[in-house]
Amino acid sequence: MTVRGVRPWTAVGSRPRFAARPRPWLALPLLAALLTGCGIRATQVPTDFGPAPSRVPCALSAPDLSTQGSPGIPVQVFLLCASQLVTVDRSVRIPDGTAEAERRVLVAQGLLDELARTPSSAEKQAGYTSDVNGGIKVSGPRAKDPGNTFRLSTSPRRLTSYALAQLVCTFANSEATAADDGAVILGGPDTGSPRRYECTTEVRSRPGTQEPPSTEVKTG
Repeated sequence: MTVRGVRPWTAVGSRPRFAARPRPWLALPLLAALLTGCGIRATQVPTDFGPAPSRVPCALSAPDLSTQGSPGIPVQVFLLCASQLVTVDRSVRIPDGTAEAERRVLVAQGLLDELARTPSSAEKQAGYTSDVNGGIKVSGPRAKDPGNTFRLSTSPRRLTSYALAQLVCTFANSEATAADDGAVILGGPDTGSPRRYECTTEVRSRPGTQEPPSTEVKTG
């Protein structure tokens, strides 16, 4: 029976009871327990982890042990990384007592061989590559060439812009192979005149589009 003026949920003769409002914070422990049971860790504070970490190109994460402790003369060669030229450490073996003229050719051949060598695992992970192919041989000047000329078994004009930039900058960076002005005189196997090549900042930063500047060298 319904009493007029009294709400259905209020008993006669008792104190009025108000409907309890939902309390959201009471549900948090229950939600956390449910998430934990599902294998999801609940967090009370929103967490911003930021972007995923990315590997920095052209930077070895640790010293490359494969290039350390190698017997020979310490040298540097230019490899490609992120479309630029980057120096890496190498070594070239030269027999003791080698004459200076022969020594220059042996150093040049050793540098060229290192350019053609496959980068180590650590260098590959850092993004290093080389565009220089193996099998290219270096010889000294011909009779009418300047004394600091290097003749290649492949004409420099047939090398890719990347490979030519690597070779020129590597030779120009070596005291044993560069001329007094820091340039390099290169010729091919033919009878054509050699050319004087320069390694510029533009060549090192854009070897794919900026070829080493060169001028023809007159032979005597």
